Amino acid sequence: MRKEVRLKIMRKLLFIDDDTDFLESNRLYFCRKKYEVFCENNPKDAISLLTSTAVDCIILDIDMPEITGFEVCQKIRNISGTPIIFLSGLTDIKNRIASFQAGGDDFLAKPYDILELELRIEARIRKNEQVFFSEVMRFGDLCIDGNRRIITYKDKPGEFTALQFDIIVLMARNPGKVFSYELIYDQVWKEPILKSRHNLQVAVATVRQKLALLCDGNQYIKTVARKGYYFISDQSQQSKTSEAETNLE
Repeated sequence: MRKEVRLKIMRKLLFIDDDTDFLESNRLYFCRKKYEVFCENNPKDAISLLTSTAVDCIILDIDMPEITGFEVCQKIRNISGTPIIFLSGLTDIKNRIASFQAGGDDFLAKPYDILELELRIEARIRKNEQVFFSEVMRFGDLCIDGNRRIITYKDKPGEFTALQFDIIVLMARNPGKVFSYELIYDQVWKEPILKSRHNLQVAVATVRQKLALLCDGNQYIKTVARKGYYFISDQSQQSKTSEAETNLE
């Protein structure tokens, strides 16, 4: 039997802090460690970045001008479940508690040891990936089993590659949400889309065909013209394709 091999991917980190020296020192360290690093000293720019780019972990300061790290964290939580580590010199218990109440996953005090930060980042990424892929999702007769990485319809298994499975899981976890081409490519391929949009369209078209074949013709993934794709969780509510939607197959 041919063994499936998953390529090692480059982790993406986003640092948000108004201290540019802090951003640069961390950028240099983590780039040497083979991470892809984004640094933003303007929280608004960071939030804008997250609407089009998927990262694996966010490292966030608390004390910033105009908007606090707590407010930034809450805004991020409206669009992303990415792990957030607060890294701050405000180490009193009140701020520590507030960081978790705002939606943070971890807290590390400044000054800090860079190796400890790296290990905490890796731990949060691993935990997030385990949650992402381990759940079992059911949509009527369709079952997506993240533990066994199997998709079945009326207990009949389908044949999907690792990449195809990950595309389905990404969209099925957020039914009704339109995923842009860039966001899907970023999340699944873990690299910039550049000029490879056609490759993504072909990959998703193949996923849609195989899923429809398995599910007695039911279309769980729909196309939105010039925007991307979304997952339909309830087939009984599915209407005919509107003029705003187009099949790119």
